[in-house]
Amino acid sequence: MSKRTRTTQTTVGKYLITRLRQAGLGHVFGIPGDYVLKFYDLLVASPIEVVGTCTEAGAAFATDAYARVAGLGCCCVTYCVGGLNTLNAVAGAYAEKSPVIVISGAPGLDERRRTPLLHHRVRDFATQRAIFEKVTVASVALEDPKAAPDQIDETIAACLRHKRPVYIELPRDVVDLKCAAPRRLRTEPEVSDMEVLAEALVEALGMLGAAKRPAILAGVEIHRFGLQNNLLDLVERSGFPIATTLLGKSIINELHPQHLGIYEGAMGREDVRRTIERADCVLILGAFMTDINLGIYTADLDIRRTINATSERVAIKHHSFSDIELRDFIEGLAARVKPRRKKKAAKPRTPRTFRARKGQAITVKRFFRRLETFLEANMGVVADVGDCLFGAADLTIPQRTEFLSPAYYTSMGFAVPAALGVQKANPELRPIVIVGDGAFQMTGLELSTIARQGLNPIVFVLNNKGYTTERFINEGPYNDILEWQYHRLPELFGPGRGFEVRTEDELEAALAATRVDTGKYSIVNVHLDKMDRSDALARLGQRLSEQGGHAKRS
Repeated sequence: MSKRTRTTQTTVGKYLITRLRQAGLGHVFGIPGDYVLKFYDLLVASPIEVVGTCTEAGAAFATDAYARVAGLGCCCVTYCVGGLNTLNAVAGAYAEKSPVIVISGAPGLDERRRTPLLHHRVRDFATQRAIFEKVTVASVALEDPKAAPDQIDETIAACLRHKRPVYIELPRDVVDLKCAAPRRLRTEPEVSDMEVLAEALVEALGMLGAAKRPAILAGVEIHRFGLQNNLLDLVERSGFPIATTLLGKSIINELHPQHLGIYEGAMGREDVRRTIERADCVLILGAFMTDINLGIYTADLDIRRTINATSERVAIKHHSFSDIELRDFIEGLAARVKPRRKKKAAKPRTPRTFRARKGQAITVKRFFRRLETFLEANMGVVADVGDCLFGAADLTIPQRTEFLSPAYYTSMGFAVPAALGVQKANPELRPIVIVGDGAFQMTGLELSTIARQGLNPIVFVLNNKGYTTERFINEGPYNDILEWQYHRLPELFGPGRGFEVRTEDELEAALAATRVDTGKYSIVNVHLDKMDRSDALARLGQRLSEQGGHAKRS
């Protein structure tokens, strides 16, 4: 008889909740349905708070943001009609390495045999799980109560190890079946192959030591794997200037004297681009080198001058190493790197001043310039995609890891439900949400959930009557949308304040009111010309024009 069968018993549903709690979860987002109601009853009776949302897509976006702040998130939905509605957001979490657990109810095993044509079924009972296998690192159907404890443990461990989504399917007649009670949770830390690590460090340190103009480019994995302090130690010991990718924005205090800004090819500031691209050795740490991070391939990084370390491998020029933990590699560099004198040119950036011009129409450029002076230490920025993201890239974030955006997967509709997830994960952080009108119309109803939860984000809707980023790619009537009176939504949703802004002084008045009124959410309808654009988008257009309209691939 195994040790597990000799222990006291619990049920599969209670076992799963125990492990969620032990993993650190305090909230679960979702929408109930008949196949998951038994498990919902257990959740409600547990210390975990259930946050009901308007849509499953909203629940999944909120879960993703919660995971980015808290280190793990969970959404719970019903079979197929619920689960399949989360797919886009789960795919984004996979693409950007966000540790999300998806729990889906499912038809009972017994009723599948008696009544095979059950509602919500698609093709066969394994269809949903098969689909989720494509966007998760582990997926399991808890159909055997004896095997369920190990399946649950292994699936949650995979989520935490890889920082990517996992899928757990729970048939409704399995929820109350008996299984072994949880044993002490054991986590096996990943370890590097020390010989391989030593060889990689020797090669990397030799390359850095020979460089006259080294620089660091850091990305989002620094945050996902909790390596911010390790990165900071390396930065300060080495004296190297550091830039971050757009997805990794705010992994280091952006007022740090060695911080350059965001590197994103032609979309970024020229001084940052010049420093990184002229460096004779670029140490790339935990970064996804995507088309967005590379400024739509306007970046110019020569692989012969790079050391590229991620959670999956270390590549030095064309030489690749496996079985190296990113933490060990960064710590090894910090312990052995030869310090460089910090250049005088690397000065801390300070927020720019702003004076509102009465009656002057607000522009994208002036909006972001004013927003930068508005930000405080207790605020986090949540940016949707498009020019919201490009404009926000130039903001100076004074605190570490307080900028969220789907800057790689770039799914519209992220920001409003993400604000819900952010503030449930950290109630002390007031989200500043920047969302286009098109993206808001996709998921803006989650403002209702925010109102119900008594949260206080400030939502800026950049109202330019459609999909402005697409207008610069190819203009057509398909880029136009119906204009809503966004500032009047508090009349529909309840507690909250709405503001309509067309001029700089009206923006000033709205900001003053929202700063003082911290007890409820605010929504600011910012009217913009449909062809107005951020500095970042303008820089990209100019650079592409100089290249004859063709992006350069690195």
